[in-house]
Amino acid sequence: MSRMHDGARPRSRRRLAALITGAVILSSGVLAATAVPAAAEDCSAYPWMDTSLSSEERANALLDASSQHQKYRWLVEQPANDPQRTNWAGDVVYPVQVPCTPVVIYANGPDGVYGKAGTTAWPGPIAVASTWNLELGEQKATAHGSESFDSRSAVVLGPGIASGRTPLSGRGSEYFGEDPLLSGLMAAANVTGLEQGNPDKPVVANLKHYVANEQELDREESSSNMDERTLRQVYDLPYEIAVKESDPGSVMCSYNQVNGVYACENPILTTSLDEQMGFDGYVMSDFGSVHSTAASMDAGLDQELNRPVWYTPARLDAALAAGEITQEQIEQSAFDVVHTYIEKGLFDHPVPATAITGVSSDEHKALARELAEQSTVLLKNDGALPLADDAPTVAVIGQTASTTPTNGVSAKTGCAWYLVFIRGTALNCDAIVDPLTSITERVEQAGGEVVYDNGADPAQAASVAAAADAAIVFGHYTMGETTDLADLRLDANGDALIEAVAAASERTVAVINAGSAVEMPWIDDVDAVLHAWHSGEQFGPALAGLLWGDVNPSAKLPMTFPVSLADTPTAQSAEQYPGVFSDGSTTRPAGSDEVRQVNYTEGLQVGYKWYDEQGIDPLFAFGHGLSYTEFDYSDLEVKVDRRNDRAAATVSFTVTNAGERDGAEIPQVYLTLPDAADEPGKRLVSFDRVELAAGESTRVELVIDSEASNRPFSIWDADADSWVAPKGRYEISVGSSSRDIHLSDTLQLNITMPAAAANGRG
Repeated sequence: MSRMHDGARPRSRRRLAALITGAVILSSGVLAATAVPAAAEDCSAYPWMDTSLSSEERANALLDASSQHQKYRWLVEQPANDPQRTNWAGDVVYPVQVPCTPVVIYANGPDGVYGKAGTTAWPGPIAVASTWNLELGEQKATAHGSESFDSRSAVVLGPGIASGRTPLSGRGSEYFGEDPLLSGLMAAANVTGLEQGNPDKPVVANLKHYVANEQELDREESSSNMDERTLRQVYDLPYEIAVKESDPGSVMCSYNQVNGVYACENPILTTSLDEQMGFDGYVMSDFGSVHSTAASMDAGLDQELNRPVWYTPARLDAALAAGEITQEQIEQSAFDVVHTYIEKGLFDHPVPATAITGVSSDEHKALARELAEQSTVLLKNDGALPLADDAPTVAVIGQTASTTPTNGVSAKTGCAWYLVFIRGTALNCDAIVDPLTSITERVEQAGGEVVYDNGADPAQAASVAAAADAAIVFGHYTMGETTDLADLRLDANGDALIEAVAAASERTVAVINAGSAVEMPWIDDVDAVLHAWHSGEQFGPALAGLLWGDVNPSAKLPMTFPVSLADTPTAQSAEQYPGVFSDGSTTRPAGSDEVRQVNYTEGLQVGYKWYDEQGIDPLFAFGHGLSYTEFDYSDLEVKVDRRNDRAAATVSFTVTNAGERDGAEIPQVYLTLPDAADEPGKRLVSFDRVELAAGESTRVELVIDSEASNRPFSIWDADADSWVAPKGRYEISVGSSSRDIHLSDTLQLNITMPAAAANGRG
C-alpha cells in the first residue's frame, strides 16, 4: 500500500502549522524563514523553549521559524544533533540550526553503556529476560539511562527485539528470546526505565531492528520472505506489545529486506508500525540501511542514521522538484524528530558539557548482582546443589572462571557479548569480580581450599578434579554482531573439558556463559548445570551465592534449548537458513550483488511452538528453570466475562512452596486455540513472579483480555486484513514451563471484534 503524495502521515500528532506562512520562497526553491530571531543568549526568547506550551506547540514554533534546509537537518542524525556544524563529506552543506537546539549524541547499547570505564557491565538482555521480572528489568534500564546521560548520550539505540527464529543468530544475546509476549513486555519495561526513570536525565529509547532481522549473515543483502500472517503474529507482534505498553520515542528500521523490499523503504513502516501499532515517535534507519530518498520517505523513514547520504539537501530538493515527495512529508518527518526531542525532555535537560566519570554506583553494582542472581538458570540438579560448607576441597576449572587470560579467554569473555568493531566485549568489564575470587572467598571462610586449573589440558584438569570433593567446571562460547554462530557447541575444548572433569569427579557442576542455546553432549554425565548467559561484572559473587544456596535460583529460559541444531525450525532446509541464491546455492556467486533469499516457510512454528507442533522433545523447554525448593499448583478456576465484542478470562490458581527453602516461582499461563485457528502448539498469554516462604501459599490471579496488546485470543486474517478471534473451545494450561503443565481447563468463546480493535486502532 503506497503512501505517495498522501500528505501528512496517519499519526495522532501532526505538523499543524501552515507550510508556507511567514516564509519567502527563494529562486532556488529553498524556504527562508523571515522571522528567525537573531542569535541571543537568553533561550527564553524563543517559543520552542517555552515550557508553558505543549510539546506540539513548541515543535511547530521551531519549524515555523526554520528555513527549508534547517528543517532538512532534522532528517539526518549528525546534522540534527550537532546544530552548529555546517559541512559534511561529499560537499554537503547546511545552514546553522536555529538557536537553542540541543547537542544530542546517539549511543549504541541495548545492554549498557559501551566501552567506557567507570560504567556498569550488566547482564545482557537475554539474561534480563530470563528473570521474567519486569520490575527488575525496568530498574536496570533506569540505571542504564542515568549512566548513558551522564556519559553524554541522550538517545540509546536499544532495546532490541527479535523473535528467536534461529539460536544461531549472532545478536541473539541482545534480544529477549523467542516469545512475543515476553519479548514485548521486557522491551516495554526497558523503554519505560530509559525514558521515564530519570526525569532530570531524559533519554530517548530506540526500539530496534524493525523487522524480521533474524540473522547476521548477509544482514544487509538478504530478504526475509514470509506470508502476512507470520509477519503479523511472529515478528510484528512483540513490537506492537512494546509500543502499546510503553511509549518509545524512536524505532530503527533494519538492514534486511522484507519480502523483497528493504525495511527502511517498506510500506510496513506505515501499515504496521503506524496504523496497526499506533507508533507516534520517529523512525530512524540503521547505519547504511537506507537505499533511496523518495521511496524511504514515502514509506515513513524520518531520519537517516549517521551522516547525510540519501537525505542530503540536494537529493531532497531534487525529489521535491520532481514531485516524488511532498512538502507535507518533509514537515512531518522534521516534526516527528523535533517533537520527540521536546516531549522526552532533551531540549530542557541538555547532557553534561563533558562526560561524568565513574558513573557506576554501589547501587548499580548491587542491581547488577541481583540481575545475575535472578537470570542464571538452574537447568539440571541431581542433588549436587546447593553445595555445603563442609566440602573441604573445591576444584574450579576453566578459562572463564578467572580474570587471568588463557589463550585470550578469561572471565571478561563471559561478562558481555563480543563487539567486533572494538575487538572486545561490548561493555567495559574491567570491574568484573570473577567466579574464582568469589568462590575462593566462600570456601576459605568455611575452612576449605580451592584448587584452580585453567582447563587448557583436559587430562590435567581431570586430575585436579579427581582430587577435590566437588568440581565446578566452566564452558563458554563467544557471539556478537556481524557473524552468526556456526553451531551450538562450546568454544575451544569446552565439551571435552566438561566430559573429562565429569568422568573424574564424584560431583560436577557445569557453569555455562553463552548468549544462546547450547548443545550438551555431556548432560547425562554432570550432576548440575547453571546457564549464566553473558552475566555482567558481578557474576562472581552472584554465582557463589547460587552455588551455596544463599540465593535460591528462580530464572526461567526465554528460549528453547534443542538437543541438537538439527531439531531447530530453520534446520530443515537451506532455503530457511542460511538462505539461498538464484542457483540454489548458499554461497553468493562470484562478482554478484544478488540478495540472499531467506524463506520463512516454518511460518508460525517458531520457538516452542515448533517443538510442540512437531512433537520434538527439547533438551530444555521454553520457561524451564529449577529451584532448590518445590512448588505445587492447585485449585484452578477460570471465569469468563463474555460480550459480543470482547472477552476476558480471569485465571486464578494456588501456588504453594512445598519445600524447605524460601524461593520464587514464575507460573506461566498458555492458551491453545480452537482447531479452526490452524495455530501451532500453544501460546504464552500471561505470567507472574511470586516469592514464597517455605510452606507458604498464595492465590495467583491473571486476566486474559481479548483487547490486550498481545491479542491472546486472536489470529491475523490476511483476507480480512484484521485480527480475528476464532470461535470455539480454547484450552488454558498453567505450568512452570511450556512442557511442565500442572493445571488445565477449557472455555468457549464467540467474539465479534469491532473494526477499530481488529485493526489495532481501538
